[in-house]
Amino acid sequence: MLILASKSASRQKLLQSAEVDFEVRPSQLDEASIKLDMLGRSCTHMEIAETLAIQKAMLVAECFPAATIIGADQVLECDGELFDKAKTKDEAAEHLRFFRGKPHYLITSLAIIQNRKAVWTHTSIPKLTMRGFSDDFLSNYLENAGAALTSSVGAYFLEDIGIKLFSKIEGDYHAILGLPMVPLLEKLRELNVIDE
Repeated sequence: MLILASKSASRQKLLQSAEVDFEVRPSQLDEASIKLDMLGRSCTHMEIAETLAIQKAMLVAECFPAATIIGADQVLECDGELFDKAKTKDEAAEHLRFFRGKPHYLITSLAIIQNRKAVWTHTSIPKLTMRGFSDDFLSNYLENAGAALTSSVGAYFLEDIGIKLFSKIEGDYHAILGLPMVPLLEKLRELNVIDE
C-alpha cells in the first residue's frame, strides 16, 4: 500500500495524473513547534523542510507500519526569512507586498518511509521572482485568488491566476506545486512500489 501523508489537493492531483495508486492519510503533525525548535537551534530552512517531510510520514507510519509512505513539506524563504501560510487575507497581502519585486525560494522536501525508517529523502529548491506589480493589481489579485491566499505557503497557486504574479521561474515545476514527480516516481520504481 502507498500512502500520501498530506491533505494537499495539488499533491494528490499530481499523483492521480501520473496514474499512481495511493491512499491519503494526512498527518496531524504539530509543524509550528518543530519549526520554532529548529529555528532556535539555528537549523537551515532546508533541514526544517526535510525534517517535517520525514516526521509527517513517520507519524502516519505508526498506524500503517507495513505501508510505503510519502511525506512532503514545503517552506518559503525570502530575504533569508522563513514564511508560513498566511492565516488571513490581510496577512497574505502583507506577504505578497514583501515578496513583490524579489526572488524567493520554495524549499520542497520529500521523504519515503518503509518499515518505519526513512529510506529516501529529496529536496528541490525552485527560485521564483515576483514582478513589481501595482497596488491595484494586488487588490484585484486578493479579490480573485480565493483559497490560494491561505492554503498555499506563497499565497498563490501557480497553476491558476498566481502565475500572473511572476516575472521569472527557475526550477522543477512539479516541486513548485509541492511534489517533485520525476525523482519521486524514479525512486518508487526502484523500490518496486510502482511498475517499471
